[in-house]
Amino acid sequence: MNRILKVIPLAVVLVLVAGIASAGKYAGKSDIVDVAASNDSFSTLVTAIKAAGLVDTLKSDGPFTVFAPTDEAFAKLPEGTLESLLADKEKLTQILTYHVVAGKVSSSQAARLTSATTVQGGNLAIDSSNGVTINGAKVIQADIAASNGVIHVIDTVLIP
Repeated sequence: MNRILKVIPLAVVLVLVAGIASAGKYAGKSDIVDVAASNDSFSTLVTAIKAAGLVDTLKSDGPFTVFAPTDEAFAKLPEGTLESLLADKEKLTQILTYHVVAGKVSSSQAARLTSATTVQGGNLAIDSSNGVTINGAKVIQADIAASNGVIHVIDTVLIP
């Protein structure tokens, strides 16, 4: 696992949230973590990234594609799940890295794919027949630019 994190820069979690109309101002300036931290809809995600010790990885050069669940997505988890994950760094890291794909994949590129391999090592199913979904999670905002990749906001936490 540590080898993967050192070899492949981390960029998971798809598009940030429908409240970032000003995402363009971040392009080339702020990394994935900074962009997420600047939006209140990603406070749970940022807390999880910190708890997993992935801040430095997601601030590295990348590029990464992150399928980013919103706070509402985390709230849909069964009661006690989030607290349990935050206390289990290894499992939390597995879940978070399952939201990251190495490389910068735009929404138009993703729409032409049927799958993508995550930094965690698992595969994500991509379906663009009725909007874009990742393992059934709906992309609610795409192509939020960061200096080290792109974020696509999703409505569900992906579980490997």
